[in-house]
Amino acid sequence: MDDSDRRTAKTSIPVLEERATVSKRSVTTGVTTIDKHVEAQNHLVSEMLQSRGASVERVPKGHAVDIEHPPEVRTENGTTIVPVLEEVLVVEKRLLLKEELHIQHYVKDVPYTQEVTLRNENVVIKHSDGDLSKPD
Repeated sequence: MDDSDRRTAKTSIPVLEERATVSKRSVTTGVTTIDKHVEAQNHLVSEMLQSRGASVERVPKGHAVDIEHPPEVRTENGTTIVPVLEEVLVVEKRLLLKEELHIQHYVKDVPYTQEVTLRNENVVIKHSDGDLSKPD
């Protein structure tokens, strides 16, 4: 090739290109641990409770009463009196007071104790910084 051919010939210049690549890696930055435990404690609980009741006493009567105005339920000295009536056949019908129920009401305080279990949760949190130069 002569000089003129060399001038007209194309010269190639290589072009370089740089490319960036991104990669990921895990790095421990710290460790946190949580411990949870439950404590159970027994406690005695004492309280006065009330017990309500009634006693019933039958009081025989056996006498006639006015059919137009029979005895009604009444209270005397804290006792509730309930008349119990019975019809009896005679030549005429009469109302006979057969008996009365005398009901005494009472309230009694009764001590009561019961063991109960109460739970309490405790949590312990520990954190330590990790070594940032070491990957996982």
